[in-house]
Amino acid sequence: MNTKLLSYIAIFGALGAALGWISIPVGPTRVFPLQHTINAISGVLIGPWAVVSSLIAATVRFSTGMGSIHAFSGSPFGALVVSLVYKLIKKDAAAFFEPVGTVCIGGTLSGLLIAPFITENAPTLWFFWTAFGASCIPGAILGYFILKILRRSNVEIYRASE
Repeated sequence: MNTKLLSYIAIFGALGAALGWISIPVGPTRVFPLQHTINAISGVLIGPWAVVSSLIAATVRFSTGMGSIHAFSGSPFGALVVSLVYKLIKKDAAAFFEPVGTVCIGGTLSGLLIAPFITENAPTLWFFWTAFGASCIPGAILGYFILKILRRSNVEIYRASE
């Protein structure tokens, strides 16, 4: 592992934590659209290491009270799916797959494994899918457009996944 990759992991984790004040409370969860934007960008740029940066952000948000326990199931899977899809198709459109990981995997884990242990009247699985979808769909779209802007602006883009 090189220093540049470690720096990108730390930067994306710090961005996710710093932008954590922009959240929308939805039932027992708090949704962070900009975290999904970062997941989409980092999944393309640093590959599966994006999972580490999303867990850094989730840990900081949870430990400071800005986020809920659901950040640990909602965030890393979106980044992982983006990185795996990018590895297959080598296109920025992989960012649009962030909701697949967040909603299908993260939402399911939150609804079936985490929520029942936190409260007696746990929200339904549909609730988590809807709440996570409302957060990650706009985040993934924004992430895609930011990637396009970065590519057109002659910024040197690091790619650990290549």
